[in-house]
Amino acid sequence: MAPRIQNQVVSNSLLPYLSPSSTTSSSTCLPRLPSTSSPSLAYRPRQSCRSLSSTVAPQTRRREEMFGWLHGPGARLKNHVPGQTNYLTSFKDKDGNLLSSTKIFPQNLMYRSESILSEDLRNEIYDRVVRQKRSVRAVSVELQVDMRRVAAVVRLVELENRMKEQDKPLALPYARAIHEMVPTSNYNKEYGSGRPHEGINDLPVHRLTNPQIFYPVSESRQFNRVDAGRVFSAAPALETSQVEENAADPYASVARITQNPGSIETVGKGDDEQQVLQPSDMRIPHPHLVAKERQNIINPNEFHKNREIYNERLAAEENATQERKLKAEKRREKQMLRVQPADSRFEFRIKDVVVSKETTGKDGRGARAPGRRYGVPSYDRKRGQVKIPTRVVV
Repeated sequence: MAPRIQNQVVSNSLLPYLSPSSTTSSSTCLPRLPSTSSPSLAYRPRQSCRSLSSTVAPQTRRREEMFGWLHGPGARLKNHVPGQTNYLTSFKDKDGNLLSSTKIFPQNLMYRSESILSEDLRNEIYDRVVRQKRSVRAVSVELQVDMRRVAAVVRLVELENRMKEQDKPLALPYARAIHEMVPTSNYNKEYGSGRPHEGINDLPVHRLTNPQIFYPVSESRQFNRVDAGRVFSAAPALETSQVEENAADPYASVARITQNPGSIETVGKGDDEQQVLQPSDMRIPHPHLVAKERQNIINPNEFHKNREIYNERLAAEENATQERKLKAEKRREKQMLRVQPADSRFEFRIKDVVVSKETTGKDGRGARAPGRRYGVPSYDRKRGQVKIPTRVVV
């Protein structure tokens, strides 16, 4: 609530003409009227205690500092230089040229602005995946771009080409302005993509590693990441023969899991069943890069042979992935019955499901079967639900 204005500083030209009863409660800066009614002593209003003036208010210290910075160091940020960032942390070199910086906030120098893909790099990704028929994994390694971003770029470029065919307008001025204002990862056909765009082997924190566990281990035992994952999963230790086999050929143990994820050991029963936490060598997006680096350390002078082994492992990984996808597709087609009437342009797809506690779950929302008695409705069309894809399936 705004503060009440004091009566001593209020001036109103209508107050002399009001009744005395109505003016006794409000004291003003007006002079007291004389008791006589002589024309020479008629009322002449006095100037208000709060006079209005057009004089500019004096500048405060903060305001002076603000205008001093705007006309001084901040003047160089008024006009944006295309192709460079226009952050407050930008600085000038010895020749007076403005150099861009990836640091946005002056008080938080640890925060940096991430780069985006340039038009040339985006088109190169699309060309290698679609036209040259390269695998997403190989393109990710060659251009140092995450596999999820590679898949997203291919889908977005396909959508852009479809919009061009349909003569739909594109927000090209907006995209051009964004590319001029933020740092970009460029691509040169002669020298390649230059510096890496992002880390391609980043590993998210697994939920099983959140608790802190004190696990006593004897000094004579070799406790590695495989053992740590089994401790976090509350799984028993591996047999000695299995440990020796994994140590003899590390990549074979990794390929056995990456090429067949269904072979991962599980622990627990019912709803508490979960897979045993695998070491980081198996969970990273590109486990074959670790094997390649290990091969280069063992045979540092055989570059071509190491390259051939790497390509063979990559091809085996891609073949296993494609074979796994084909088997899953055949399994879905086998479970689905397609019926198309003769005089209809519609095709009915009927799939047999088993409605049980194992498929629907305790709450009836299991993904392997619909709810009991068609009981649990889907929230796909409910207001406020997230309907856009939240992740990219590579």
